[in-house]
Amino acid sequence: MRNGDAVRTALDVSLAVLTPHTGDRDWDVPAGLLEWSCRDTAAHIAHDLLAYAGQLAARPRDRYLPLDLTVRPEADPAQVLTVVTAAGRLLATALDAAPPDLRAYHHGPCDPLGFAAMGVAETLLHTHDITSGLGLPWQPPAELCRFVLDRLFPQEPAAHPAEVLLWCTGRGELNGRPRKSSWNWRAAMGEWPD
Repeated sequence: MRNGDAVRTALDVSLAVLTPHTGDRDWDVPAGLLEWSCRDTAAHIAHDLLAYAGQLAARPRDRYLPLDLTVRPEADPAQVLTVVTAAGRLLATALDAAPPDLRAYHHGPCDPLGFAAMGVAETLLHTHDITSGLGLPWQPPAELCRFVLDRLFPQEPAAHPAEVLLWCTGRGELNGRPRKSSWNWRAAMGEWPD
């Protein structure tokens, strides 16, 4: 299995649920609990995936690259998803090319597996936000959620992986535990290679 395969799978899952609804739903409504619209949330997915690919390519040690992805305001939802596709494939390609000992900045030294887990998380979680906003019943696949949990939230409780991931990120309750109001994942680990 290549490093980028989980990102490719998450991208395919996201596109499968969102693409059929680019013309029949209002993408200007809020995405779930977010203040962003569904369209802007999709653009955010693309931004993060591209940023992670850039970090892997440039390998900075102390900061994020000073770049932002701007999706033109006139881009319709289908066009925005094309940008998400491009950014996701760029991240997957960068992950495939990354040696296991590569480290790049994400609040410290982060390995390729950490960037893959963050890419999958951003894709799944924001797809969930968008489907919630569009009124589409959808839950992220358990296997991909487990991949994210194992790398970014290893100490969290045992339960259905999708429910745990949504709870870990403030998107739901879990077995009587209230929704989290703040959270963060820990992708950085280890030391910088010499």
